[in-house]
Amino acid sequence: NMLLGQTGMLSFGHAVYYGLGAYFTVHAINAAVAAKLPIPLIAMPLVGALAGLAFAMLFGWVSTKRSGTAFAMISLGLAELVGSSSLILRSFFGGEEGVTTNRTKLLRLFDWNFGPQLQVYYLIAAWCLFCVALMYALTRTPFGRMCNAVRDNPERVQFVGYNPQVVRYIAFCLSGMFAGVAGGLASINFELANAALFGAAQSGNVLLATFIGGAGHFVGPILGAVLVTYLQNMLSDVTEVWQLYFGLMFIATVMYAPGGLAGLFMMHGPIWRAGASVGVLAAYALMLVPIALVAVGAVLLIEMTTHLGVKAAEGAIMKIGGVTFDTKSWLSWGFAVALLVGGGLLARLAWRRVAAAWERAQAIAREKGLIV
Repeated sequence: NMLLGQTGMLSFGHAVYYGLGAYFTVHAINAAVAAKLPIPLIAMPLVGALAGLAFAMLFGWVSTKRSGTAFAMISLGLAELVGSSSLILRSFFGGEEGVTTNRTKLLRLFDWNFGPQLQVYYLIAAWCLFCVALMYALTRTPFGRMCNAVRDNPERVQFVGYNPQVVRYIAFCLSGMFAGVAGGLASINFELANAALFGAAQSGNVLLATFIGGAGHFVGPILGAVLVTYLQNMLSDVTEVWQLYFGLMFIATVMYAPGGLAGLFMMHGPIWRAGASVGVLAAYALMLVPIALVAVGAVLLIEMTTHLGVKAAEGAIMKIGGVTFDTKSWLSWGFAVALLVGGGLLARLAWRRVAAAWERAQAIAREKGLIV
């Protein structure tokens, strides 16, 4: 949110600060338990925050000297460096097994030992709300506005007397701090920190959620994280190729909704305020039918192909939604192709109606002065 959305810095290695925050939090819990220090669990994410901030200050001083593609590649290199080191420095990182802890052995807080998962949920929710409020407050400060200026026109920022590298560096450090808090909360939840926290998949999930939710809006990454996490938990129980669906969803978002979910909601704001949303919603309702046909056809083709390649030993028969399909019958394949192609043709026709309704709604909003 702060790094990409507000400052325009694409990082492929933010899992570094997430993972280091988790490791330092686990070690801090173990040290506090061993020394019998009266420290409650609720304070332990501060250790993750300090760890994320410290390493962001160290690595950021080098990486923020460049922007754009160079910064992205430097962040990727640092991620690989730390990820490889986690398997070598076994005394701190614990090798492939990682480091475990026991959150219930710390000082109780209001008779809570944070053993039940519900108590941990409240702890994580409280920290998340606090961090979100703090990040939003930062976006409303002059520093937050300067981050937006560096994102949009760094040359002009330099001309008016500010150093874009310093602005990028401060934003990077704050972003690393919040990533450290997230890592600390994750280690408290799972009572474990291992090398998987530094993996490219971790950084990829963050970027995926950010782009799907909308990098240009504060609530975008939050919406994307909720959607991606929900779909990961749901689709992984339904299909073995759930990552393929994520890839298709990401491609569709980049092509047809570059502003993400938040961008889609925001672009409808003037139309809602102008009272011209009825026609647009009616056109959207008609568009849902061909979209559903395309989606069903694509899912059938993907699942039948997967069944033939991965589950061929189980036979040619497969079930989707309680309906039986013969993966070796041309009727099943023809039905899936017909849904995909037919839905695509209907979508092109329905899109004309959507475009016309959108133009009419924008004209009404423009007449009322809601669109410049």
